[in-house]
Amino acid sequence: MSLFEKWKDLNNKTTQQEYERYIKHYFEKEQNNYEDILENHEDVISGTVEELSHRFNMTVEEIAGFMDGINTSLVNEIHVESLEEDSHITLEVDFRKLYHNMLDAKANWLYNLPQWDQVLDKSTREQIKKDFNKSKIVISNKTGRNDPCYCGSGKKYKKCCGMLSDKE
Repeated sequence: MSLFEKWKDLNNKTTQQEYERYIKHYFEKEQNNYEDILENHEDVISGTVEELSHRFNMTVEEIAGFMDGINTSLVNEIHVESLEEDSHITLEVDFRKLYHNMLDAKANWLYNLPQWDQVLDKSTREQIKKDFNKSKIVISNKTGRNDPCYCGSGKKYKKCCGMLSDKE
C-alpha cells in the first residue's frame, strides 16, 4: 500500500469525534508547514519524504497528504500516488498559485497568515482575491425583459423581440 493510500486510510476514523480530533491536529501541523514555507520562501525545500517528515514534524503518511494539498501550487507537480519514504521531493512553490488555491479551499487560517506579508505584498494578494472572486461569478446567457434587445434596435427586449416571442 502506498503512502498516499495509507494517508487516505488515516482519514477513515471510526467515529466523527475521532476524525475531528485527528483533522484538527493535522491542520495545526499543516499551518506550521506553511508558516515555515512562507518564512523561507526564497529557499527551495527538498529532500526525501522521510526527511521532510522530520523537518515538518509529520508522519510520512501525513507528508503524502500534505503533498496532495500543495501539489497544484508547485512549479512541477509530483505524482503523489507513487510516493514512498525514499522518494525525493522538491517544493518549488508558485506562491501566487498557492494563495489562490488557499482561497479556493476556503482555508482562511492559511491565507491570512502574517508570513504572507514577506512573500506577496498586500495589493498583490488583494488582486489575486479579486480575480478569484470574479472567477466564481456565474453569468447567465438569458436576456432579461429590461435588457437591451439582442437584435441591436436599441429598444428594451420586452418592447422588441420579446413581444414577438410572447405572440408565438
